[in-house]
Amino acid sequence: MTNTRKIRILAAKPGLDGHDRGVKVIANALMDAGMEVIYTGLRQSPEQIVETAIQEDVDVIALSILSGAHDFLFPRIMELLKEKGVTDVLVIGGGIIPDEDIGELKKVGIAEIFGPGTYTDDIVTYIQENLKR
Repeated sequence: MTNTRKIRILAAKPGLDGHDRGVKVIANALMDAGMEVIYTGLRQSPEQIVETAIQEDVDVIALSILSGAHDFLFPRIMELLKEKGVTDVLVIGGGIIPDEDIGELKKVGIAEIFGPGTYTDDIVTYIQENLKR
């Protein structure tokens, strides 16, 4: 008998962004796909997100942002993960992120960015195919 645990995902809203409808839709889709989702709620600092990810032993951090602060907050989260020695977590992002910013975010370690209109099945498939377990 094999003991395969569900994929654990931390869904997080970094910064002062107060809109969470999109992340809740994504969280529900991930749960419907059989994954375990921990949602941090609104207005989380990078430090809070990283600490929660470590405490919850997650496989994936899914960041959602609409405020425009992705160019500071996403790299800060990646920096903190590196400082804590966390190298086996897949980090993805979504929200309103200009195309011209995506390359820089990927350079700091964000694996993929999902913009408005992305099918939830595409996010599920991406996670399943790119998980670092």
